[in-house]
Amino acid sequence: SPQVQPFLPQWLAQPKRVQKRIKDNLCPISDVPGIHPRLLKKLQMNGIESFFPVQAEVIPAILQSASNGYLLGRGGYRPKDICVSAPTGSGKTLAFVIPIVQVLLDRVVCHVRALVVLPTKELAQQVSKVFNIYTDGTGLKVALITGQKSFAKEQEMLVQKKVTGYCSLADIVVATPGRLTDHINQTPGFSLAQLRFLIVDEADRMIDDMHQNCLNQIVKAAFQGENDSGFMLFQRTKPGPITAASSCSPQIPLQKLLFSATLTQDPEKLQQLDLFQPRLFTSVYSEKNRDGTEAEQDTNNKYTLPEELSQCYVPCDLNSKPLLLLYFMLKMKFTRVLCFTNSREASHRLFLLVQAFGGVTVAEFSSRLPPNERKRTMKEFDQGKIQLLISTDATARGIDVKGVNYVINYDAPQFIRTYIHRVGRTARAGTAGVAFSLVLRIQERRFLRMLRDAGIRDIQKHPVKGNSLKPLVQQYEAALCKLEKTVK
Repeated sequence: SPQVQPFLPQWLAQPKRVQKRIKDNLCPISDVPGIHPRLLKKLQMNGIESFFPVQAEVIPAILQSASNGYLLGRGGYRPKDICVSAPTGSGKTLAFVIPIVQVLLDRVVCHVRALVVLPTKELAQQVSKVFNIYTDGTGLKVALITGQKSFAKEQEMLVQKKVTGYCSLADIVVATPGRLTDHINQTPGFSLAQLRFLIVDEADRMIDDMHQNCLNQIVKAAFQGENDSGFMLFQRTKPGPITAASSCSPQIPLQKLLFSATLTQDPEKLQQLDLFQPRLFTSVYSEKNRDGTEAEQDTNNKYTLPEELSQCYVPCDLNSKPLLLLYFMLKMKFTRVLCFTNSREASHRLFLLVQAFGGVTVAEFSSRLPPNERKRTMKEFDQGKIQLLISTDATARGIDVKGVNYVINYDAPQFIRTYIHRVGRTARAGTAGVAFSLVLRIQERRFLRMLRDAGIRDIQKHPVKGNSLKPLVQQYEAALCKLEKTVK
């Protein structure tokens, strides 16, 4: 069969291409806008007269994302996460060292504001060396945490205990995963509550299961601050739509910068990193096989789906997706619906929208919510108090949701295992269940082929006529307006 093309999110499918041939495309350092004169001088002292293509693109992008200072107040926008896929030796390190040092130049109080995580001690040492060169004489402090020194020595490099409490001795921490996790868990006063930049170098190695837990711990630590009495205070909310509530108190955004020679083309893997409106810069041309291997691998073991499961798909366009969901809930009177989207942001937006429309008891189920709240939501869904539960794949993985009558794939899944996994949440233990997938017309052929290749042939096309949606339009537009006001 022809190579299966995975449907890539737009940021992966249309990256900002950077010239690959480094030598032919050097850019004089003075041509890159916005670099602090002090750093330009340092670069020249180190014999650097021009930037590689990757540096010339990425440095301004990071600087621009922090152009309002690193604190973010009212009306500020959240900086987009940045992914850079470029071969080794194309100057990835300077691409983040220069802008980070520059953004932190005028900091007043020392807090850990940049954290660089690397898979090996050697890489960590190289990176900290480069940071030391460019922070020299600035008052910024860099700590290297790789387990080469004793744990106690490293603790002394990170924090100092004063009468008033702990204070940080490092602005920039360069670390390997194991040792970093130990400090997050065991070093009193080591806080990531003020973290502004999380840089993951060699990202694909770091996303692999071994270190995924480390990345989760960092993000968790970054979102809980500690006040003096030792109670956890939430200092900031996870990235999401900016709401009236979240723009009252200034919050430090946490921006993720991923660098790698072979940044994975697997959107599901990247999804685990929970990136916010990411931008991808790449100088790696893999035009041909967009790693369709991911989607192809599983095809020989044919999947078994629940006996009593009926599968349908609804061809639609982007604008009618929310209307279709409302139509199923309100006109077709679907109950106990588990609805899947492809990202946390999408889940949250859809939840707010359905809520604003009214008439449906709806809840969201995502890693945005603390475990006790998720438990309560599950219970209420179980008792039939909630008719529509909107969820991400990550959160729903492995949980046994009882009594799901319908699964709606609001976003068509990108991989066959995601599809199997989602639709298997209904028709459990011999009960009947229906799975509806809302499939954009441009995705239709690929979606059907993905199922066919996995031996799934009994899916029915279930078109919904535009006329059936018309009665909802007026109220829907009102809900949209209402939503935009709350978001503003």
